[in-house]
Amino acid sequence: MNFLITGGAGFIGGHLTEKLLALGHQVVVIDNYSTGSPRNLENVRESKNLQVIEDDLLQCAVLEKIIAATDVIYHLAAAVGVELVVHDPVRTIRTNVEGSARVLELAAKYHKRVILASTSEVYGKSAHPEFNENDDLLIGCPVRSRWSYACSKLLDEFYLMAYHRNMALPGTVVRFFNTVGPRQTGQYGMVIPRFVQAALAGQKLKVYGSGEQSRCFCHVFDTVRALVALADCPAAIGNIYNIGATTPVSIKELAQQVIEQLGSSSEIEYIPYEQAYEQGFEDMLRRKPDTRSIKNLINWQPEHDLTDIINDVAADLRN
Repeated sequence: MNFLITGGAGFIGGHLTEKLLALGHQVVVIDNYSTGSPRNLENVRESKNLQVIEDDLLQCAVLEKIIAATDVIYHLAAAVGVELVVHDPVRTIRTNVEGSARVLELAAKYHKRVILASTSEVYGKSAHPEFNENDDLLIGCPVRSRWSYACSKLLDEFYLMAYHRNMALPGTVVRFFNTVGPRQTGQYGMVIPRFVQAALAGQKLKVYGSGEQSRCFCHVFDTVRALVALADCPAAIGNIYNIGATTPVSIKELAQQVIEQLGSSSEIEYIPYEQAYEQGFEDMLRRKPDTRSIKNLINWQPEHDLTDIINDVAADLRN
């Protein structure tokens, strides 16, 4: 089969590209390397089944030709990372909304299977102990720039569902919950690579806020396994699925585990949110997915735990 991965040189995109090539498929990657990197495709760059196009989705002249010849589109291209979102909200909105609009318009025109990557951020300020795909969503005030990311990705979801209803676009939305693993960079605020890198260097692990906020971390290998299975599942069309682990850990506990697991001499330093991001920055106390829908659909659940993730991230950084 022929696959298009927008953002295919990103962290998740690179691993997905490797998996699809290993399965014998043809893959076209479009990436402008704004947050992705050629390093994420280093293991497969000589593959005769891979074509890499360095371009921006908003300007890519050959996008329509590529989509017309594609069987499945994974639309992963997006502005990602809390630090990038807070400090460059205009880029966040344009990249996420306008890029997705162009991809979905062409996918609908040629009736192509689409998996659109969204985010747990769309659940916003919900106080539910677990987030279900059918929950109402509560987004924060527009003067807080972090919510621009949630709104932009939510609009992407509405775009896909509108095309599905009006033009029978065979699309599926996936909401990622803290996907982590080897080759992920901490440059844009991702917490585990930041912590592991600091611990390996004997530097302080900077915990933003109180550290009591909890998250669930899913290994990228598990996320990719779900993405591959969903593309081949007609029952997933027109639906939304959470992809994530369901074992929460506080950020303070995470920092402690990284230090202990890696035998580091590092200490923990607590940084106020307004110093780390911006005045009035809002963070959610917990973010745990309800993953019953995807488990019931394709019998998917994570196979790697937090210990595996920390070890794999550390091994990658050492290399």
